[in-house]
Amino acid sequence: MTGSAPEGTHVDEPHAPGLAQRLNWLRAGVLGANDGIVSTAAVVVGVAGATSEVMPVFLAGSAALVGGAISMALGEYVSVSSQRDSEHALIEKERGELRADPEGELAELVGLYKKQGLSPETAATVAAELTAKNALKAHLSAELNIDQDDVVSPWNAALASLIAFTIGALLPMATILLVPHPTRIPATFVAVLLALAVTGYVAAWIGGARRGRAVVRTLIGGAVALGATFLVGTLFGTTVA
Repeated sequence: MTGSAPEGTHVDEPHAPGLAQRLNWLRAGVLGANDGIVSTAAVVVGVAGATSEVMPVFLAGSAALVGGAISMALGEYVSVSSQRDSEHALIEKERGELRADPEGELAELVGLYKKQGLSPETAATVAAELTAKNALKAHLSAELNIDQDDVVSPWNAALASLIAFTIGALLPMATILLVPHPTRIPATFVAVLLALAVTGYVAAWIGGARRGRAVVRTLIGGAVALGATFLVGTLFGTTVA
């Protein structure tokens, strides 16, 4: 066995402490980047479809970037805060039950291990040993699948989302502002779709889903969003003209 994995585990399996925290900010980052790419690209492509001037595109894109990044960060903070509060409430509830009825809680733990397939004797032994070591941790894991030392942080999720959204939004902004007018919209389409393919792949990797299907789904959604806003911008520009 090589690497730093705990004894009895594989190096490439997620047994390290703080896994929920890392997956939390990684998930928030991927979603933030995806939203930053799509929403900002939709705005700048739509405006570029209505005008060939650079300044309106820059102003609209900047507003979309700032507003979207703040909105994503606030949304992540509120959502993860609710999850954290629920987890803390469950932890306190379990702690109170252990104080009020330790014998009943031990019997409950034995029953849970028996339901998992352990023999009555083994379940009783495992429950007794884990209770002696850390009763609260044993109950939180068996009953609620919660690790009291790895409760997700809303601040981490909000910061990851804010930074990722900003980085994602800068891609379509830079492309459509730096590429010359005749080709800037097609170039933005290509850059955005390539970036969405990456975020779709990473999101599928995090969730253990099929990569190809996730990439195709993300690409289709991004293409539809860009096509729709470009059409609206083109129609609006034609009408104004």
